[in-house]
Amino acid sequence: MNKVKVVTIGLGYIGLPTAAIFASRGLEVFGIDINKHAVDTINRGEIHIVEPHLEAMVRDATQKGLLSARTAPIEADAFIIAVPTPFKGKNHEPDLKFIKSAVLSIAPFLSKGNLIILESTSPVGTTEKMELWLAEARPDLIFPSQALAKPDIFIAYCPERVLPGNILSELVSNDRIIGGASSLCASKAQRLYEVFVEGDCLLASSSRMAEMIKLTE
Repeated sequence: MNKVKVVTIGLGYIGLPTAAIFASRGLEVFGIDINKHAVDTINRGEIHIVEPHLEAMVRDATQKGLLSARTAPIEADAFIIAVPTPFKGKNHEPDLKFIKSAVLSIAPFLSKGNLIILESTSPVGTTEKMELWLAEARPDLIFPSQALAKPDIFIAYCPERVLPGNILSELVSNDRIIGGASSLCASKAQRLYEVFVEGDCLLASSSRMAEMIKLTE
């Protein structure tokens, strides 16, 4: 697993700690954010958010060359999307524009065998929409809904389950729920998170089930 290259889209309160923890376990991690100030800050070994112990971890990872930040994606083995899902309109409908933008930004960089994981808190069915957007952008690749047994791309949903102020500890110790576009997708995501998660990585029956569990929680 140490040779896996991970790209994390979104370097906020979930994306940056996740990227730093993966890097602390020896993986090569590239954090992506459209905020150039955040990117430059991280590349100096500093942080643009407030979270105990995070800056020391980021500094160590950047000094070792295991963590760097960019404003545009690159090719990787695994892509983790951790962007905001704000509400919009008078009815407070969830706005998926940041997820869709992140998904389309990585589409040109996908290759066979890639794993894509959505972490953002999302309405039920969002992971399926993510797969649809990718399939439309990359018709040359086979996605799970087209071939469950042998897809080119593996897609899963694994929501964050942490509280600000204790994120680094809870990322490691809390159980995780993982739902895939198929059981194979979920298993691949499970193996990735087991690099640092000491709690149980529990497999849901589907991405929709994992999304519902997160919303209910």
